Amino acid sequence: MMLMAGKRLAVFSIREGKGGSIWVRAGSAFVNKDGSLNVLLDVLPLDGKLHVREAAEKRDTAATAGGRYAGEPGLDSMPVGGHS
Repeated sequence: MMLMAGKRLAVFSIREGKGGSIWVRAGSAFVNKDGSLNVLLDVLPLDGKLHVREAAEKRDTAATAGGRYAGEPGLDSMPVGGHS
Protein backbone atom coordinates (compact mmCIF):
# COMPACT_ATOMS: atom_id res chain seq x y z
CA MET A 1 0.00 0.00 0.00
CA MET A 2 1.43 3.35 -0.97
CA LEU A 3 0.57 6.18 1.40
CA MET A 4 -0.03 9.33 -0.61
CA ALA A 5 -1.52 12.58 0.66
CA GLY A 6 -5.30 12.53 0.53
CA LYS A 7 -5.56 8.71 0.46
CA ARG A 8 -8.53 7.40 2.43
CA LEU A 9 -8.01 4.32 4.58
CA ALA A 10 -10.42 2.06 6.46
CA VAL A 11 -9.84 1.15 10.11
CA PHE A 12 -11.09 -2.21 11.43
CA SER A 13 -11.18 -4.11 14.69
CA ILE A 14 -10.84 -7.83 13.93
CA ARG A 15 -12.59 -10.15 16.37
CA GLU A 16 -12.27 -13.91 16.38
CA GLY A 17 -15.64 -15.63 16.56
CA LYS A 18 -16.96 -19.18 16.31
CA GLY A 19 -17.35 -18.87 12.54
CA GLY A 20 -13.98 -17.19 11.92
CA SER A 21 -12.81 -13.59 11.89
CA ILE A 22 -15.36 -10.79 12.10
CA TRP A 23 -14.20 -7.44 10.73
CA VAL A 24 -15.88 -4.52 12.48
CA ARG A 25 -15.46 -1.11 10.83
CA ALA A 26 -13.98 1.07 13.57
CA GLY A 27 -13.45 4.30 11.59
CA SER A 28 -11.41 5.96 8.86
CA ALA A 29 -7.91 7.34 8.41
CA PHE A 30 -6.51 9.95 6.05
CA VAL A 31 -2.94 10.47 4.89
CA ASN A 32 -1.50 13.97 5.43
CA LYS A 33 0.96 15.76 3.12
CA ASP A 34 3.87 14.80 5.39
CA GLY A 35 2.91 11.10 5.31
CA SER A 36 1.42 11.07 8.81
CA LEU A 37 -2.11 9.79 9.46
CA ASN A 38 -5.24 11.26 10.99
CA VAL A 39 -7.32 8.42 12.45
CA LEU A 40 -11.00 9.04 13.18
CA LEU A 41 -12.56 6.28 15.29
CA ASP A 42 -16.29 5.63 15.63
CA VAL A 43 -15.72 2.78 18.12
CA LEU A 44 -12.91 1.57 20.34
CA PRO A 45 -11.54 -1.96 19.96
CA LEU A 46 -12.02 -4.29 22.93
CA ASP A 47 -8.52 -5.76 22.54
CA GLY A 48 -6.71 -2.49 21.78
CA LYS A 49 -5.74 -3.60 18.26
CA LEU A 50 -6.68 -1.91 15.00
CA HIS A 51 -6.09 -2.89 11.38
CA VAL A 52 -5.71 -0.15 8.73
CA ARG A 53 -5.99 -0.81 5.00
CA GLU A 54 -6.92 1.01 1.81
CA ALA A 55 -10.61 1.86 1.77
CA ALA A 56 -12.57 -0.26 -0.71
CA GLU A 57 -15.79 0.62 -2.46
CA LYS A 58 -18.82 0.12 -0.24
CA ARG A 59 -20.02 -3.49 -0.05
CA ASP A 60 -16.66 -4.69 -1.49
CA THR A 61 -15.05 -4.38 1.95
CA ALA A 62 -15.87 -7.92 3.12
CA ALA A 63 -14.37 -9.49 0.00
CA THR A 64 -11.15 -7.49 0.09
CA ALA A 65 -10.75 -7.63 3.85
CA GLY A 66 -10.58 -11.43 3.84
CA GLY A 67 -13.26 -11.90 6.47
CA ARG A 68 -16.84 -11.23 7.39
CA TYR A 69 -17.81 -7.60 7.75
CA ALA A 70 -20.07 -6.98 10.76
CA GLY A 71 -21.81 -4.05 9.06
CA GLU A 72 -22.99 -6.21 6.15
CA PRO A 73 -26.74 -6.96 6.10
CA GLY A 74 -27.55 -10.48 7.24
CA LEU A 75 -24.42 -10.90 9.35
CA ASP A 76 -24.58 -10.66 13.10
CA SER A 77 -21.88 -8.75 14.87
CA MET A 78 -20.05 -10.52 17.65
CA PRO A 79 -21.95 -10.39 20.93
CA VAL A 80 -20.41 -8.26 23.63
CA GLY A 81 -20.10 -9.95 27.02
CA GLY A 82 -23.36 -10.06 28.89
CA HIS A 83 -24.96 -11.65 31.88
CA SER A 84 -27.26 -14.67 31.79
